[in-house]
Amino acid sequence: MNLHYKRLVVLNNLQTKIYIAMLFIALNVQGAGQPPLTHSLTEIIPPTSIPALKLQNMDEEDVDIKTMKGKVIVINFWATWCPPCRREMTSLEKLYLATKDKNVIVLAVNVGEEVETVFPFINSIEPSPSFPILFDTDSIAMQQWKAFGLPTTYIVDANGYIVYKAIGGREFDHPNILNKVINLSTRNKNEIK
Repeated sequence: MNLHYKRLVVLNNLQTKIYIAMLFIALNVQGAGQPPLTHSLTEIIPPTSIPALKLQNMDEEDVDIKTMKGKVIVINFWATWCPPCRREMTSLEKLYLATKDKNVIVLAVNVGEEVETVFPFINSIEPSPSFPILFDTDSIAMQQWKAFGLPTTYIVDANGYIVYKAIGGREFDHPNILNKVINLSTRNKNEIK
């Protein structure tokens, strides 16, 4: 009788582990049970000057936004624990690939985490981001940029003004967003306010 009970316990434990594993997989399917990412941007009228942004990248090199004057910059504040941040990372890479030869820079500013946390996540997504990942470990840059939630994205024109903002997850490779970024990059700098 004792042996029969032990077999049932082992079988029950195995079934429980399989059930938990299946549940974990189902919940981690990208976007499962979550609202769709949107594809709109809020225009900033009038455009506002950008605050300073000088942070280290994954190679511990300083990246300063001041050196990017004359380029359109997409700045995304995010974290690995934020589901919409995780979901939009692939579309940010697609935006980057579609615009990198059009005078556009994409920067992903991780908030409050260390390289040891971010690196495994970056390597787990396809396509893996090839744009710079910066680290705002103390959240000071996030405060200076007035990003009160994650993800928050700013699009900066070639003259250094914030012209669009997005709070919440976006499909950055959607034509609505892609066209706005490309249009900014092809406009004459003198036309930008």
